[in-house]
Amino acid sequence: MDKQKKYERLYIQLKELVKKETDVIARMATINAVLYHKMDYFFWCGFYRLLNDELIVGPYQGPIACMKLAKNKGVCWAAINKQQIIVVEDVRNFKDHIACDSRSLSEIVIPITNSSGTIEFVLDVDSKSLNSFDKNDAEGLKKIVSLLFT
Repeated sequence: MDKQKKYERLYIQLKELVKKETDVIARMATINAVLYHKMDYFFWCGFYRLLNDELIVGPYQGPIACMKLAKNKGVCWAAINKQQIIVVEDVRNFKDHIACDSRSLSEIVIPITNSSGTIEFVLDVDSKSLNSFDKNDAEGLKKIVSLLFT
């Protein structure tokens, strides 16, 4: 099955799972669990919360995460500062990459805005393979994280 179709199926599944739950943390946990277990190239999948100008780990699946990310360093902060999805084909070539686990080789980060348009979270996904993420991941994940505030 191609990525686009897989993301469409996951979106439908997740929409049903989270529709009765209003707590955003519970929704994050469910989204993480489904993505991590259904996308075989996801090595780490989780949310970071932007609280008081700090990025603090939220619900995630995979190996132990960095609990706080250094300000204005790494892919997550780049996505926040540029206010756009960031895809990194090889994290070893990304200036100031934060290596929470040295096995991660590629990464995608989706900034998530609340209903007032302020970035409140990011979805961070790592892979143990190079060049794992593309526009299908960016579009599919962006649609899925929209479920946090619906």
